[in-house]
Amino acid sequence: MNRLKEKYKNEVAPAMMQKFQYKSTMQIPKLEKIVINMGMGDTKDNPKSMEAAVADLGIIAGQKPIVTKARKSVAAFKVRQGMSIGAKVTLRGERMYEFADKLLNVALPRVRDFRGVSSKAFDGRGNYALGIKEHLIFPEIEYDKVDKIRGMDIIFVTTAKTDEEARELLRLLGMPYANQ
Repeated sequence: MNRLKEKYKNEVAPAMMQKFQYKSTMQIPKLEKIVINMGMGDTKDNPKSMEAAVADLGIIAGQKPIVTKARKSVAAFKVRQGMSIGAKVTLRGERMYEFADKLLNVALPRVRDFRGVSSKAFDGRGNYALGIKEHLIFPEIEYDKVDKIRGMDIIFVTTAKTDEEARELLRLLGMPYANQ
């Protein structure tokens, strides 16, 4: 069993049960999935960069990404319908806990001048969005083989009903919030 999943079962779930006074263990919020999205606006000029980005995202997530396509043509951005504009991965189960553990304990501390993540990036329904400017913070990425530094969005989808419950869940799992 994964370290983070074990921590959830042994420490986080009982603490959440006690703090929010749930009547059933099924009411305790948990991580449902983690979605990693990498938008690439430069692919219209350089189609080879899409392959490199998809490969990097696959290495980071441990799962093959889906290439996302433009739904509409937008003349101002020189984008045509059906053009490849990004890549995304949805992680569930063991891979999700493995990625979350790696992100919270290895990658985020490697961010330059890191003081914590914002505790205000919740959507009102218990989901958390985290933006990363450089994908180089992940240890699997070799700095010399990277053609361009890319950012990514990481969304933590929880079963929590409120932002307060989700904030507490992620804090107990080890999310390093900045003191705000």
